[in-house]
Amino acid sequence: MVSRFTIIILLFLFLGCEKEPAPKYEWKTIRVTATAYNSTIRQTEGDPFIGAFGDSVKPGVKSIAVSRDLYRLGLRHNTFVTIEGLKGIYLVKDKMHERWKNKIDIYMGTDIISAKRWGRKKVNIHYRVRID
Repeated sequence: MVSRFTIIILLFLFLGCEKEPAPKYEWKTIRVTATAYNSTIRQTEGDPFIGAFGDSVKPGVKSIAVSRDLYRLGLRHNTFVTIEGLKGIYLVKDKMHERWKNKIDIYMGTDIISAKRWGRKKVNIHYRVRID
């Protein structure tokens, strides 16, 4: 049987715990050039199913690669992104070579036809950043 003293101690500890406030976020918008890429040896460096952060990417996964200047603006690993003209939320899972600026590359699995159909477009993207 649990003693009254134990119950009082447990209540004291439970009620004395401070909860950390939930992090706050804001959405930012930027206009970028958007292209598409596939999991092929020719279009990637190394393993075509592994992103620059070590994440597995596979057909059906909504992910993007970002140019490094966008990475420095807050589009970091696993940032939520919406893309004008596409449904759903994409995650940043890859970084592009330093030569690219103000650009995203949308992952389209092994569907090369869809990637070619997408082509190159200027689009607005919205991305979520944490407010500290």
